[in-house]
Order: sequence, then C-alpha cells, then structure tokens
Amino acid sequence: MSESLKTTSVPQAVYDALRESIVTSAEAPGALLTETAIAVRYGVARPTAKAALERLVSEGLLSRRPHHAAQVTELSRDDIEDLYGNRALLEEAALGILASDGVVPIAALSVHRELLEHARADNRAALARTDVEFHRALVLAQHSTRLAKMHGLLMGEIELCIGQVQSHQLIRPDEIAEQHQSILDAVAARDVDLAARLTREHIIYARDRLLQKYDDDHSEDS
Repeated sequence: MSESLKTTSVPQAVYDALRESIVTSAEAPGALLTETAIAVRYGVARPTAKAALERLVSEGLLSRRPHHAAQVTELSRDDIEDLYGNRALLEEAALGILASDGVVPIAALSVHRELLEHARADNRAALARTDVEFHRALVLAQHSTRLAKMHGLLMGEIELCIGQVQSHQLIRPDEIAEQHQSILDAVAARDVDLAARLTREHIIYARDRLLQKYDDDHSEDS
C-alpha cells in the first residue's frame, strides 16, 4: 500500500516525505533505500523516486556507492563532533553579525512561534523540522552569503543529528524553546558577545547529549 503525500508537485512531495522519514529516524541509520521500494511506497514512477534519492544523497542524508542502493547515512562519533564543531563556528559568527545589527529576522520569529506550538504538543517530528528551520533562518538573515553557503553544506548531516536528538528525546522541548528565545533576546539587545556565546552553548548542549547517547549505545554493543 502506498503512503500519502502532501499536496505539492509529485517530485517535491516524494522528496519531502522521504526526507522527513530519514530525519525523524523512521528510516534507521544504515537502512537501504532502493528506487523500486520508494516508487512502490509512494506510488510514483521510478525516475521520480530516483530523483528524490539523488537529491538526498547530494545533501548528505543518504550515501550511495556505484551500482548499490542508497543508504541512510550513519554518523560516527568523530562525525558528530566534527559536524557540531563546525556548525558552532559558523552559527556563532552568524549570530554575532545579526546581533551587531540588532534586527531579529521575521522568518526566525515565525518559525520560533511554530516551534513553541510543537513544544507544547510534544510533537517531536515537527519540532525537529522547525528547529532546523529556525537555525537556517538565522544564518540566512545575516549578510555574508559565503557563510550561509558553508552552513548550508553542513545542514543535511546536521538534520540527521537534530532528528536523532528529538527522536530519542535527549532534550526537553521547553529547553530548546527557552534557549532559542534567549538567543533572539540577545540579538534584539545588540549584545554580540552574548548572542554568540548562547548560540555556541545551545549547539554544544545538543552535541554532548547526542554523544552520550552514542556512547551508551556502543557500550552495550561491546
């Protein structure tokens, strides 16, 4: 039986649905995804399924070797540390730039309001999506296009991390909402140092909990 898709173009709908299933860990790390299976699941043609898979490979959510099925990316401990370390550097710089202007992006405020609703409802899948959108909106709002481009290159794998944090309930929704609000307040107050520091602390807080989960899981396997 095929799964239903949101009302949009078919290729975009397949991509969106598959992306969400990966980010929310409905598709476990290491899971194999074939064009035929995706086509059957969503009731679409194989070329449409192939396009969605290739797009997700380009974003780092899937990996693929020649003549092999696509596979949900599995992140090692070093991968997690590297991703969060680079993310912290980029977002710390971006929030410093935003705070120097003292203007809170409208897009970030809108996403933050949506995130608050998901936090109250404890909707983890939606919370992961809006968490990603919040940080993306902040970085895109600062004036360095190169910084935003570098951040965008990381975001596919970062989404995997954020999805795992939410699916395993490693951080309470109200904690995320409070930390986001503190960052927005620092930007509005034009406090460059505080905005940058709170951003780094927010990212490292999530990293440490994901690393603890990783260590716990792998200690059980050993």
